[in-house]
Amino acid sequence: MNFDYVFLGQSVLKYEVPLEIFVGLNELYETQKKHLPNATKQLAGKIPDEVSIFYDGKDTSKMHRHSFVSEDILKWFYSVFKHYLDWNKTREAQMNINSIWVNEMKAGDYNPVHIHRGTLFTGLSSVMILKLPKDYGPELTHPEQPMNGQLQILGNVAGQFATTDYSPQVKIGDFYIFPYDMRHVVYPFTNKKAKRRTLVCNVDVAYNPITSRTAQ
Repeated sequence: MNFDYVFLGQSVLKYEVPLEIFVGLNELYETQKKHLPNATKQLAGKIPDEVSIFYDGKDTSKMHRHSFVSEDILKWFYSVFKHYLDWNKTREAQMNINSIWVNEMKAGDYNPVHIHRGTLFTGLSSVMILKLPKDYGPELTHPEQPMNGQLQILGNVAGQFATTDYSPQVKIGDFYIFPYDMRHVVYPFTNKKAKRRTLVCNVDVAYNPITSRTAQ
């Protein structure tokens, strides 16, 4: 499996999404958007266009169980999250996809610093890049260090010489996986004609932090 990683006290792994998975998820969003449940009430984002395509948590007043996602796509998600756990030497863990949703950001939208959770507090979240604008609009200051529309992942580490945050130069088809409790943020952009589309998949992971961890 083709992947890369960065270590911020916890691991962030980046994968390349297979073309058929990438096309399938974009087509699902574009053809079914009007019929997909609105997810803004249960999410942290300041983003009006947030829709759910899969939910397997407890039924609440905000969301009921549903799935618009094919079994082939769900199997691919499970395989990638299992690879993350195997690479991090976490054995005998039980995974369950809790939720999958799509964010489509426009000028002024943003995701404040936040963490994720599902039915459990332990698990893995992710960001998949489905669509990017060619131009995020002018930077207010320091154009040599652009941050418009930027994803930033904040590590649970501190101190001199530590790598404390990660701002990847994302491209279409990237898929980043990281633990639920890693804080992250997406900054707003200024181009009023631009749209930035991402997908998030949350996977609950039940494991014993002592016996499930191996040194092999």
